Parts: sequence; C-alpha cells; structure tokens
Amino acid sequence: MTTIPDLGSYQHQDLTISAADYSLLTDLYQLTMAACYVGEGIEQKQASFELFVRRSPENFGYLIAMGLEQALAYLEKLSFTHSQIAALQATGIFAHASDRFWSLLADGKFTGNVWAVPEGTAVFANEPFLRIEAPLWQAQLIETYLLNTLNYQTLIATRAARLRDVAGEQAKLLEFGTRRAFSPQGALWAARAALAGGLDATSNVLAALQLGQQPSGTMAHALVMALSAMEGSEAEAFTAFHRYFPGAPLLIDTYDTIAAAEQLAIKVKTGEMELSGVRLDSGDLISLSQQVRSLLPNVPIVASGDLDEWEIARLKAAGAAIDGYGLGTRLVTGTPVNGVYKLVDIDGIPVMKQSSGKATYPGRKQIFRSFVGGKVKADRLGLITETPLSETPLLQLVMKEGQRVQLPESLAEIRQRTAATVASLPEETRRLTNPVALQVEISAGLQKLTEETKELTAKNAKGVK
Repeated sequence: MTTIPDLGSYQHQDLTISAADYSLLTDLYQLTMAACYVGEGIEQKQASFELFVRRSPENFGYLIAMGLEQALAYLEKLSFTHSQIAALQATGIFAHASDRFWSLLADGKFTGNVWAVPEGTAVFANEPFLRIEAPLWQAQLIETYLLNTLNYQTLIATRAARLRDVAGEQAKLLEFGTRRAFSPQGALWAARAALAGGLDATSNVLAALQLGQQPSGTMAHALVMALSAMEGSEAEAFTAFHRYFPGAPLLIDTYDTIAAAEQLAIKVKTGEMELSGVRLDSGDLISLSQQVRSLLPNVPIVASGDLDEWEIARLKAAGAAIDGYGLGTRLVTGTPVNGVYKLVDIDGIPVMKQSSGKATYPGRKQIFRSFVGGKVKADRLGLITETPLSETPLLQLVMKEGQRVQLPESLAEIRQRTAATVASLPEETRRLTNPVALQVEISAGLQKLTEETKELTAKNAKGVK
C-alpha cells in the first residue's frame, strides 16, 4: 500500500491556485532534472531552449502566437517559499539530492534572457516563437508553465483570428466560453486570447474587468421561463428584464422564435420598446434569422450555439441574416496546439534531438520574414548570427537578466497586430479547407550546423574523440 507523506501545512483539498504557487505548477521531472544538474555541478551552465510547434493542427494554415504577457509575469515572480521547499522535502523523492539544490531553490529567481515574437504574430511549423537563455536549472524548471500558457492562448488566439477573418470586420463577435473552458484559469486565458485575437467582448466578468474591458452578454432561457411562469407570458418576461436593463438584447428562442419576434416588432414599431438586439441560440439559424430580420429590420441579430469558423462560413454563404456571433465551446476547446520546448544550446555547444519524426534544429535561431507589397512573401529560419536579407527579424529581446526591457502591450495593440498579420498572409494560407502553410526556408548556415551537429552526435555516441 502506498504511504502518503505528511506534506504539512502546504496541503489543501480545494486545489486553489495563486501566483505564489506557480513555482510548483510544474511536472515533477523538471525538479528532479534540476536536482540532477546541481548534483553534477552543471546547473549554472548557460542553456538555450526554444518553444515551437512541429506541425499545426489539421486545417490550420497558420498560428497566432499568444500568451507572452503571462509567461513574463510568471518569470518575474518565480521563487520558492520555505513551506514549498518543506513540502518537496517531505515527499521523500529528493532524499539523495544535494543540499545545494535546496539552497538554490530558496535563493533562486529567474535571471535569464527571453526572446519572443510579439503577441499577435503569425508563426509556422518549426519556427521558435520564444527562446529562453538562462542557467540550465532555471531554463529547465520553467518548461511546463510556459508550454501551458503559450500553447493554450495560441490556440484560442488563432481560432479568434480565423473567426474574425471569416465573419468580417463588421460582425460582432462575443466570447462565451467560460463554462466550457478546461479550468477557471483557462477561462481567463481564453477570454484574453480571444479578445487579443479579434473578438469584441467577453461574457467573463472577472476577465473583462481585469483586462479593463466591458463585459457583454444577454440572458439565459431560465430567466424567460421563470418570469413567464410567474408573470404570465414571455412578453412580460422581456418587459421585466428591460425594467432593469433598458434596451438590452433579448433571447427570443425559448418557445416560439417567430411569435416572439412578431410581438417585439409591434412594440418596437409603436415606440413602446427600444431593442439593441436579439439572440438566436437554436433551430435553423438561416431560416429563423431571415424571418426575424423581416420582422425586426433594424435590430441586430446575434446567433450562438456551438458555432465555429466553418459554421459561420456556411451560414454566411447560405444568406443568413446574422450580425454577430456568440462563440463558446468550439472556441475554447478542440484540437490542441502541441508546442514543444527543446534544448538547442548548452554552454555554447549546439545540440539537437534526432528521434524519428521528432528531430529538431540545433543552435539559437531567428525567424527572418520578407514582405512584398505589404504581403508576407517568405520566412527563412536561420541562426541569430545571420544578417537579414531585406527581411524583418521576428524574435525580439523582451527580458534581459530577469528584467523586462519592454512595456506590456495593450489588448488593442495586440488585436491590431493580429488583424494586420492575418491580412498580410497569402489567401491560400488563410482559407479554412486545405490551407497551404507558408513554406519556411532553412538557411544554409542552419543546414550546415545541423549536419555538423549530427556528425558530432554520432561520434559521441560511439565514444570517438
């Protein structure tokens, strides 16, 4: 029978999390590897890790990098408390670890450099959108948290950018995904990434207020049913809601969508009611929206209910009379972005992974992007020592020796960059079905270093000096 160690005061069953807990929000092997590095005396060797995706999710022609702000905030605050260290020691797992390991945790903080592409920038397979240059133990320890925030927010921002691209600039796009997100923290990140990726507002009150935004929403069927039952009719339910929220959008498909629209049309026409919008959440959205539009010609119609970019494209092609969309489940869930975080240089020695299907490129790299007429022409993946050839280097220094070197960007700035980035991509890269991702050229210098590293690795494997 497994014995559960006494972890002291650090135990709590509610699994709440605060910024102070983030140092332990990691996989065990990050800590055991750090302890091993200390034992071998190499923990302070300078290491470079790069975060990238090997391949994009199916039918994604590009990815929008997102999550950098939360990554930097995490690195700024990284530290271990006495109670956290005591809890780790109580597990018994680290019984053979050096005392220096505990001293390192007690006194340590992130002291490295961070290079990253700005949030809202399109990236492609094998292009690093973040690089960490730091003492080995630090660079190793932070892998899990960085992948968690960057992978998830990149997924949401990419979906949001695609939704905006399909729906058009005039459509109202609302993030409704909190109840379907994978955790309360995930819901906050999803709301942020969705707004930065192109959506107009979120229904998540906490996320909106923390981000300095106005939360947005309508009502649920429960209110209509409850007030209809108590006050006699759906019309009375709408009147009651408008008593406290004048002109607010109304959900009109609880019972009979067209009957509800007809009654509202009479009140709007006679001036008895002002109405800023109606929401349809079920049924044949094409037919219903067209009928509602004929009854309420000047009232915006918002549709919701498991919508995604493919469904919006279908609705638009079929002539649906819809002015906005509420996006939830399919925005905040779905095929993940499988970003990876790999060592590329240790103590000035380029290294690479050579596993079948998972090989990586060695050395610290830069993405060089070229444009023609404001449109992306090509990307070249090269070494940081290479000179741009009428190209724009994408990776920027955002943190030096543990301190930020740039002010945080506003959501408006990131959203604008996202829109500009998507607009600059080739049409075949933006399409939803069988998109063609930008082909990334591997520079001659990187190709040469890759071959040299392979040869050196092969010699080392055979014990050849």
